[in-house]
Amino acid sequence: MQLGMIGLGKMGRNMTLRLRRAGLDVVGTDPDAAARKEIEEAGATSAESLPALVDALPAPRAVWSMVPSGKVTESVLGELAERLAPGDLVIDGGNSNYHDSLRWHEAFAAKDIAFLDAGVSGGVWGLENGYCIMVGGESAAVQRVQPVFDALAPGDFFAHVGAGGAGHFTKMVHNGMEYGLMQAYAEGFEILRGSRFDLDLAQLSRLWMHGSVIRSWLLELAGNAFTEDGDLADLKGWVPDSGEGRWTLQESIDQDVPAPVLYASLMTRFRSRQEESFQAKVLAALRNQFGGHAVKKA
Repeated sequence: MQLGMIGLGKMGRNMTLRLRRAGLDVVGTDPDAAARKEIEEAGATSAESLPALVDALPAPRAVWSMVPSGKVTESVLGELAERLAPGDLVIDGGNSNYHDSLRWHEAFAAKDIAFLDAGVSGGVWGLENGYCIMVGGESAAVQRVQPVFDALAPGDFFAHVGAGGAGHFTKMVHNGMEYGLMQAYAEGFEILRGSRFDLDLAQLSRLWMHGSVIRSWLLELAGNAFTEDGDLADLKGWVPDSGEGRWTLQESIDQDVPAPVLYASLMTRFRSRQEESFQAKVLAALRNQFGGHAVKKA
């Protein structure tokens, strides 16, 4: 089968290359000419624009959008809704808010265009290791593009998780859980590093990957980082968040589900992006005011 891939960034480009390795025919587009050239060298076809991509695909078309969530995704899906025809199929593989996915399911259904929301995890390692894919939408639509999912997933590890919106909902919670796991590792390694013992964090990471109850791929990646630079001296402790943690936390509030670990991990990311904390200044000022406690001047 033939698939159109919109977006050839660090995810879409590698996904296209993996699809080509599996023998699938892919037409890809991206504003970056170098990215288009790379997929051409892998045997894919490149298109200079979204309209050109749509024109290059035979009907009924299958198009995968792999662009950043928010305004870019809204723009791409809006244009596809105008340019595609009844019987075509669209997959949104970005980290979209599942509420947006629910809206797009309705919008495309009104045009008799199938729509699937696909949560994709695997990062830059997905090309070699495969991608964990969670898909929401109609079963018939999933079956139409099953060869695509089979090529991208590692072995049989692909799941049609539910109705429209379920794919991005499960990926949202997945990423929220990821925040908490990363925070636990970060806190533990800082305690280890600050101890009286001269500990090798890379050694411990490797050790814990074998038989330990806290072994995971994140721990393996931590070991890689410590092997490259045990002090992480070249990094600044500045951690962005792409939105899924916030959305998961809002869902926990809507469901009255306590999520203190997720809350704390998200707040820690907020703090990491402050050059100076005004609230910490307020705390220092208050202690000085009521107790005459020492303060440090800027």
